[in-house]
Amino acid sequence: MSETENPSQPIYQRLVEKYRESIIMQDFPPGSRIDSINEIMRRHRVSRESAKRVLKNLADEGLIIQKPGKGSFVSGLEPRKEAWAVVIPFFSAQMQGILLSMQEEAAKAGRDIDHYLSYNNWQEEIRLVGHLLRQGYEAIIIVPTFDETKTASFYRELATGRALVMLLDHTLSGSHFAYVIQSHDLGVRRAAQYLLNRSPQAVAFLKNPIGAGRNLVQEYMETVFRDQVKSGSPATRSLVIDRVQSLTSGWLEENRIQGIFCCDDMDAVTAVGRLLEWGFRIPHEISVISYGNTDLARYFTPGITSIDGHFEDMTRKTAEIIFQYQQGMDVRSQQHVILPTLIVRET
Repeated sequence: MSETENPSQPIYQRLVEKYRESIIMQDFPPGSRIDSINEIMRRHRVSRESAKRVLKNLADEGLIIQKPGKGSFVSGLEPRKEAWAVVIPFFSAQMQGILLSMQEEAAKAGRDIDHYLSYNNWQEEIRLVGHLLRQGYEAIIIVPTFDETKTASFYRELATGRALVMLLDHTLSGSHFAYVIQSHDLGVRRAAQYLLNRSPQAVAFLKNPIGAGRNLVQEYMETVFRDQVKSGSPATRSLVIDRVQSLTSGWLEENRIQGIFCCDDMDAVTAVGRLLEWGFRIPHEISVISYGNTDLARYFTPGITSIDGHFEDMTRKTAEIIFQYQQGMDVRSQQHVILPTLIVRET
């Protein structure tokens, strides 16, 4: 930490924040020895009094335990409240569905649910998970950021205490914890094949740029879509649109697009609305299919053909694993993949 940061703040307070963050993010794991007074003095070039205040503040917050003659150690992790926490990367129709379904499952168990937003930022996800562990949640359920390459080492070394940490909805890098995810690749293949069965000359993959940072899940979906089109109908061209706002009637006509796959129900609603406004007949001239099958797809007029990832099944299985863990079962090998289905409607 640079001593020039926030110069109006006393140096000991800046150091308290630095050590607090390191403890929360488990740079100093639970039970590990933290810097002594002399080490703080030497490492940060501060007075003895400042170093002592740093350790006192951390001890007052319950982050460390001071043992005379032995040093200071990071306090352990123990569940203190009967509540579950859910970390999501961003708000969307699908994330809302997952949260509502998870709340229903928690209510059946007499548990509260708190949810937190990581903004699809891997550093914020790590900070949140570390913070929630220290808050004493019974279970922490994480819908990972869409670029898990940055979090793998953190989760590999993470000390969870008696709390259950598990992943929900997706993971591309695997996990050292239990997880319940959906098979995005199978869902995309079913969507692509549905469009191909309508004998189109060209189909389009419509990206959804929601969330900051890289979206490896969407990149994977795009690759699967292109592969399925190529293998299922070599004569059919597959194109990619960067966002729904880039969709124009001229582009559709020029490229003879007869099928559009949308990564999100919201984009499908917008796409269908635009197509109808431009005079396209759905699905006679252009078929539209989305991924999600949220209430948007179900209740929009016309009803949108959609891939259902079955988030109710995912959250039900997640709650089941939590109950098993509370009963003392080893659930670390519980890794489940829910198979999506195609729901054909009017588009």
